[in-house]
Order: sequence, then structure tokens, then C-alpha cells
Amino acid sequence: EKQIAVLIIVLLTAGLASLCTAYYLFVVASRMSTGSTSELVQPPNLQANLDIPPPRLNNPVRPGHQSYDATDRYLAYLPHSGFHNQRIALENALTLARILNRTLLLPPVRLGEPLSYAPFDDLYQMFADSGKEDLQHCVQQPLHGPRRAPECEEYYSYTEISWNWLVDLSGLGQAQRLLEGWDFTDAWLEDRLGISADDIYYLKDSARNEYSFQDFFTFDAPARKFQQSVQIATLVHRPERLIQLGTLFGSSRLHLRSSINYDLRKQVREHMVFTNPHLVRAADSIRDALGGAYFGVHLRIGDGIFEWNAPENVRLAWWKLLHSVLGLPHEEILDLERELFPDEEDLTPPTLKTDVPAMRTPHPPLPPFPPEASSAPGYKCRKTPHPSAKLAALNAPVFVSTDAPSPASNLLLARFTHTFPCTFFLGDFPTQVTSLRDLKSPVDGVPLGSFMMPFLDAMVVGQAWQVVGTEQSTFSAFVTDVLWRRYHGYEIVQRG
Repeated sequence: EKQIAVLIIVLLTAGLASLCTAYYLFVVASRMSTGSTSELVQPPNLQANLDIPPPRLNNPVRPGHQSYDATDRYLAYLPHSGFHNQRIALENALTLARILNRTLLLPPVRLGEPLSYAPFDDLYQMFADSGKEDLQHCVQQPLHGPRRAPECEEYYSYTEISWNWLVDLSGLGQAQRLLEGWDFTDAWLEDRLGISADDIYYLKDSARNEYSFQDFFTFDAPARKFQQSVQIATLVHRPERLIQLGTLFGSSRLHLRSSINYDLRKQVREHMVFTNPHLVRAADSIRDALGGAYFGVHLRIGDGIFEWNAPENVRLAWWKLLHSVLGLPHEEILDLERELFPDEEDLTPPTLKTDVPAMRTPHPPLPPFPPEASSAPGYKCRKTPHPSAKLAALNAPVFVSTDAPSPASNLLLARFTHTFPCTFFLGDFPTQVTSLRDLKSPVDGVPLGSFMMPFLDAMVVGQAWQVVGTEQSTFSAFVTDVLWRRYHGYEIVQRG
């Protein structure tokens, strides 16, 4: 009798799983028939003429106009934190909107002082209160000094620009409807799109890692670090015109097993390469000044946990450059380290972790690095090149991209300038960045120059012959996984 009972339970469980799987497949098939999984769009040609402004996003809603179709359905989310957290959230939002066949309400990029994560209701209100509509007079006031009005103190600490000003979303827009202009208020939704509060499905998070989204059915507990898993299939046929989500930050927030959806996310990530013509011209000019062939290092050591771990991360990047890029054996690197830095005690080789996601996406062998590589005339090395033939490879140009203030005099970064005489930083190219300092946000008139420097830094290091990054940094991962691979024509690395 016990065996019969167990058999009945097993059969019931299997039957339920089969019904759920059949439902999911039915949902996906129905979306395919309505175009939610239309033919994948090829990535844009990176060599295109970037002097031509990219086309505007399709169907923008302009102030004062009621331009909407009562049958249109939308997806919205709340971005937060620094640029790369916003970028990852946008990648997830674009992927979800395409799977759900909904128009994405595209938020602007916030640069400068970020809005940190908060539970849904708090973050929603923070966005609604962060506009500068009543502060336009601040543009006419001095940047600093006693004559500056109190309400203008933080005016220049942040700004907003369109995503399409920074990257090219036009290719995605051919298959994924995008809509700019939302100011994160219910009034805008009602006035511009005719969406009332009872026609919005809210999925409000109370913690950063509360919800993940997956495209498959399982009885298992949520995987990874999230508290709950939302079946994407349950969102497909939501009747509400707007699905409003909270945070979408996290490379692993979307758990995708469908090859179509996985490839879709890959396409989205490929479109995150910076294509602004001002940045492209400046980056190409610096690349040429470096001689075209150089090694790259992306070091985040200026704030938070990265500042705390800076000594270890700098040494680890130095080791990776010498071992993983230049191919020196551990014994030679250790001897060199002891010779160049005799005051450092108890030197032992660090653990160089295997990058499993990168290994899953191998790229063709790189062409040989030119042994005669050098910077262009007029761009001298910091120190005298090594005279020894044994150390000749260390005389190659090295570009260090970093958020450290005054990197040329930073004691930690001296590890690179002592080892590589021809080490360069962004500050060594003042002529090439001049044009960026004149840029201003069309939204609020705030100068964009200082906000553009990290992007330019990343673009230059991404064009290096080979590049190493900082452990646990989403910015470094973007440089090595996306920028470097796209610039060299290789398949990007997907994490999460």
C-alpha cells in the first residue's frame, strides 16, 4: 500500500509539472506569434560614421501632446546607484520588455551624485522629487561662492542625459519599442499615456535582492542570492497596460535558459558600447598617441570597498599583466618584484583565479604584439626604458585607466610606473579631452566634461592589445567582457 501511495504521489507530481511546462510553452509560443521573439537584430557596425547623430527613439512623447494608443502595453522600472548599476538594470529591462512584448519606458541616465537603492515606494518618491524644473535659474549663478543661492548648492552635482546620446539603441529600437520622457510620476502616466492607477500592476520590492525573473518552471527554491523567483510566463498575459517594477540591477537577476532569450540579452549587452561621436574621436586620438599597440589596465581603487582593497587589487592586476598577458612565469615575476620593491616583505605569488565565464566564450588568438611598439612622437615615457634585453618587453606602452585622484603621483600606482617606464594616464592627454569639457547637458545645462572622463578612460583601455581589470568591479567587467571584445570583433562574455 505504501508503494502504491508513493507511486500515486509521483504520478500526480509529474502530471502537475507536465501541465505547468505545457502552459509555459503555450505562452512562449503565443508570444512568438505576436512578434515578441522576432528575428534577432545584428549588432551595429562599430566603424560606422559616428558624426551622423543617431536617430531618435521611436514614438517619443513630447510635453503637451497626448499621443498614445489605448491598446499599447508598457514596462517600467526604477534605476538607481552609479552608471554601471544603471546600465545593468537597463540591459535587464530591455530583455524583459522584449520577451513580454511591451514598450519600455526608458529612463534617462543619471550622472554624478547617484540615487542609492531604497525600497520601491521610497525610491519612486525620490525620483519624483529629483527633477530640476524649478531650479533653472541656477544655471545663471556662479558655480561656487557666497553669491550662490542655497537651493542651487547641489545643482551641478548631477545631471541627466538620454541613453541614446551615449550608446546606440537604434538597432534595438527596430524590434523593441522604446519611449522616453517619463518623469516617474503618476500624473505623467495619466496625462501622456492615459494609464490610471488601477491599470498598473506593481511588483514592489522591499529589499535589493527580493525578486529575480526566470523563463522556466521549477519547484525548487529561488537560486542564487534572491528571495523570490518570478516566472516570466506569469507576466506575459498580465492585463494591466503597465507593469511597474522596482530595481532590476544585478547581472544574475534574469535567470534565462531559453536560447532565444539568452541570445537576446547578449544582443542588448552588445549595444552598450559607447558610440557618442565626441567620445569616439577623443578615444581614437589617444589610442593613436599611444602608438596603437599598448597594454591596458583598468583599476578601480578610488572609493568604497575598492579603496579598502586597493593594495591587494593593484598588486593582483600587476601580476595578471605580467603573467596572463606577457606570459612571464611566476618565478621570474617574483624575482622582479623583489628587485623592484625590496621594502615589501613576505612576497608570495597571489592566487590568479581562472575566469570561467571568459573561458566559456573563447576568442581567436591575438596577433603577435609588435616588439617595437612605442608611443607617438611627442609622448615621452615617464622613465628611462629598461636597457636589459631581458626586460625589453616591459618598455611597451601601458595605459592605466583608474579612478584614483592624481594617479601619476599615487604611491600604489608607482608599482606600474616603476615596472613599465612608458606608463600613461588619461591626464597625459590634455589636448585630446579639451572638446569634452565644453559639452553641456541639454536637460539642465550642467557641464558634462567631468562625467565623461570615466567613459573615455574605459574606451581607451578597451582598445588596448590586451587588458586586465579589477576583481569584483562591474566597471572592469564591462571593459573586459564587452568593450575590449567588441573593439576587437570578438563575442562578448555573458555573466549571470
